[in-house]
Amino acid sequence: MIEESAGDDAPSGSESGWSMDCSTVLRVNTIHISSPILAAKSPFFYKLFSNGMRESDQRHVTLRIHESEEAALMELLNFMYSNTLSTTTPTALLDVLMAADKFEVVSCMRYCSRLLRNLPMTSESALLYLDLPSTVLMAEAVQPLTDAAKQFLAGRYKDISKFQDEVLNLPLAGIEAVLASDDLQVASEDAVYDFVLKWARIHYPRLEERRDVLGTRLVRLIRFAFMTCRKLRKVLSCNDFDHDVASKVVLDALFFKGETPYRQRALALEEANAPYHRLVERSYKYRPVKVVEFDLPRQQCVVYLDLKRDECKHLFPAGRVYSQAFHLGGQGFFLSAHCNMDQQSSFHCFGLFLGMQEKGSVSFAVDYEFAARSKPTDEFVSKYKGNYTFTGGKAVGYRNLFGVPWNAFMADDSPFFINGILHLRAELTIRQ
Repeated sequence: MIEESAGDDAPSGSESGWSMDCSTVLRVNTIHISSPILAAKSPFFYKLFSNGMRESDQRHVTLRIHESEEAALMELLNFMYSNTLSTTTPTALLDVLMAADKFEVVSCMRYCSRLLRNLPMTSESALLYLDLPSTVLMAEAVQPLTDAAKQFLAGRYKDISKFQDEVLNLPLAGIEAVLASDDLQVASEDAVYDFVLKWARIHYPRLEERRDVLGTRLVRLIRFAFMTCRKLRKVLSCNDFDHDVASKVVLDALFFKGETPYRQRALALEEANAPYHRLVERSYKYRPVKVVEFDLPRQQCVVYLDLKRDECKHLFPAGRVYSQAFHLGGQGFFLSAHCNMDQQSSFHCFGLFLGMQEKGSVSFAVDYEFAARSKPTDEFVSKYKGNYTFTGGKAVGYRNLFGVPWNAFMADDSPFFINGILHLRAELTIRQ
């Protein structure tokens, strides 16, 4: 029971008692308050006092709460007088936050959110913040808190491979926060897709529920545009996805792959403000490639690898970057870009190599050609041709693809970077 007092002092309890029946225990507290102060801070109390007191000239109204809510309600009432809270623990602040949401005290919700953001965050607390009720008032008041929780989870689990068991145990809100990150460190988007399927099968063993959560929530977080064509084929035949959903995401991915690099970057910029960056590359361990395959008149493939200037810059003095795998004649191949020392001139330079994945006794004869776009025409110019009989785990290439030192290759006026991108092409043909 809340009774209006004559003064503006903080609320104080004056009476309490118990009543009991065979199934319920009720405790009644009478609290003296100032209705103008509470009404000014809360639409809930404004309506309560208007309907419960003014029309009937009563000086008290009744609130029914659970006993577990009493401490939080008293903190809330004191906040409405003093604009401060005495509690500082995460659990107690969350209780006050929930009470503030229930009684529509937005200023207290914002205050709790700010205090919680200043406390050390853990995976457990971050998940609690993401599990807050999705009411309109809650969403508006605690948006900075939920954003901080998402950033914490994304940063903690940036490298999924190091925390695989922990991430597999995250609830839906947690896995969404991790997968939405542009900075996720994974081998490839194929690995993200496989991980999502594994997580969904653990948490949603019933096919109907799994299809629903994959199709409505998680599908937006998989960046199908950067998956390999071999994996996209598997998406089409995957029973975990609704067929219409699978067909749409694969078709969209293929259309994106078919665009020029300039158009791809424009599309990515267009959706930069979208909640899920479907067309933004992550920090892949293996760089995505675009592959065109031919079976006739000879088995052949053309592979396009684009590297950003910053990626090349970080290769110095002895780094390397690998492409995603691509296939020719049933064998897996990859490209690798290196910064290495020119053996003849003793200076650093840019090299490009072609390797075969499979280890063993397989022998595979391939003709290959490396090319790169160059200014001023921006056309591909052949840089190196060769042939090689591969055995598993071997690689072949050219240590100084452009015939210039590293400083000249990376110079601001370098003819090899077009709008900050190095465009490389490799043509592979199986020798008859």
